[in-house]
Amino acid sequence: MFRPCIALIADPTSPEGCREYLAEAVELLTGAAPVRVDSRHFATGGTGRGVRDGNRLRIQVPQERLDFTPDIVLLYEIPPHRRHTLAGFQELLARHEVVTLASGPDAWRAATEKNLTVERFRRDGVAQMETVVLSRPTEREAVDAFERLGRDIWARPVVGTGGNDTFHVTTPERLAYAIGYYAGHGTDWMLSRDAGNITADGLRHQFRVFVLHGRVVHAREHLQPEPDAPCNTCQGATAVHLDPTELPHRLAELAVAATASVGLPFAGVDLAVENGGVVFEVNVQPAFVDGRVEVEKVAVPYVRAHLDALAEARGRAPMAAPASAPLAVNTPS
Repeated sequence: MFRPCIALIADPTSPEGCREYLAEAVELLTGAAPVRVDSRHFATGGTGRGVRDGNRLRIQVPQERLDFTPDIVLLYEIPPHRRHTLAGFQELLARHEVVTLASGPDAWRAATEKNLTVERFRRDGVAQMETVVLSRPTEREAVDAFERLGRDIWARPVVGTGGNDTFHVTTPERLAYAIGYYAGHGTDWMLSRDAGNITADGLRHQFRVFVLHGRVVHAREHLQPEPDAPCNTCQGATAVHLDPTELPHRLAELAVAATASVGLPFAGVDLAVENGGVVFEVNVQPAFVDGRVEVEKVAVPYVRAHLDALAEARGRAPMAAPASAPLAVNTPS
């Protein structure tokens, strides 16, 4: 029986642990562990090599004594500030037609750099809260934007992760703190009008929707007891898992449209139902939570999509669909 060689290439410095979920999914589907590779070897200046072996790509990392030809590459759990260093590796995978959902560097950049995401959403008509992007602004420019957006805004870095360096700003004093913070870090940042996404009992809430090839495969609602904190699980929010059929259809449509707008085949989309439905951001490599649930609901479909692509490329029938088919949503024109 054919058993594919799957490379799991991730950054071991990441605290999210997605690589463990993916490794488990690979073993569940294939009966074998993936070959694990530190992604930093293939970043700009790294010593990893990709060489042509017939019509295949051979991966070599001399100091790790790795030398193999993968059938599939899972490129995941790369911290946002390091993604741009893997652009050359992504292009190498594309040139050799390696089976991967890592997409290309343009899509990664469009989702990672939130100013570009805002531009894509405006271009494609994806609903979002009014946003002003600031690049090393003067205090007056920041204050003007704060006033224009109604003095109830969220400030966030153009490139960030996990809700870190994100502030709910409702006073001039809080704005002054954000201005000084981003100036001190030399960071471009953004102001977005607050979505008013508060439940009747005072919890900040939003949805994380996982989209794979234009289909919603899983969703969860995040409930944050601290309304001035981001709705990320790593910031104290509680995740409530939802079946795709439980998700409001408008949010499913928006999640699919947002993923398509930035050009990703797979993403985790953060959005709110308030204001008619608005998207906050598209996560290139969304984190998994709650162990078994998202191994089954997200990691397994993600790995299965790679196996199906490999089977199609080799002229074989794809793997059977899961027992509970995900919700298909047509992207609005």
